Amino acid sequence: MSSVWSRPAPPRRPALTREAIVATAIAIADAEGLAAVSIRRVATELGARAMTLYSYIERKEDLLALMLDEVAAELGADGPAPDDWREALLAIARRERDLVRRHPWRMDLVAQGLPAGPNALRHVERKLAVFARLGVEPPEAWRFLAACTDYMTGYMVREARERTAPRREGVSDAERAALAEPYVRELVDGGELPHLAPMLERGVPGADDNFERGLRWLLDGIERELPR
Repeated sequence: MSSVWSRPAPPRRPALTREAIVATAIAIADAEGLAAVSIRRVATELGARAMTLYSYIERKEDLLALMLDEVAAELGADGPAPDDWREALLAIARRERDLVRRHPWRMDLVAQGLPAGPNALRHVERKLAVFARLGVEPPEAWRFLAACTDYMTGYMVREARERTAPRREGVSDAERAALAEPYVRELVDGGELPHLAPMLERGVPGADDNFERGLRWLLDGIERELPR
């Protein structure tokens, strides 16, 4: 079994190409979520038989990998990063967050550990190029990259879940909070949550306020680790 990245694209047929199959799958995922994507559904949208698509895509995992890498191409569409390393990383982070807002299902695929495609690898190379400006050895640059990636992945997974949960589960965050409110109120009134209680009373700061603030805290820590 070979990698989808090393296999040549099959011969083209009018209106049915690997590119068209991937684009259709992305459109379905954007509109209805990743669970709606299947070889049969994509074939139906393209007016083809499901078995015909297997001439272009050997298995569903390949289709998902191609989808993930196709949207990763959007990350390099804005040109070179700023000269300042911190601003460059903030620009990259904004780009990644905007991508997930357009394609929330991307985080589900990232969690599956699919093999990295060429567009994803080019994006990793762009990020490592920023850290290379700092005069650190490659292992240290990789640790910095991993720390930033872990922060952004965790934040974007939560944000994507909040955006897609009502469609997937039929329950909004507000409705879920309302269901939990009597139980939480009982704990607060019983004095078990003295630090959480005032936050619940005053309201937790909006999540949108914290993405770049948290990332700047992380970059502050990286800056302290740099050679003087």
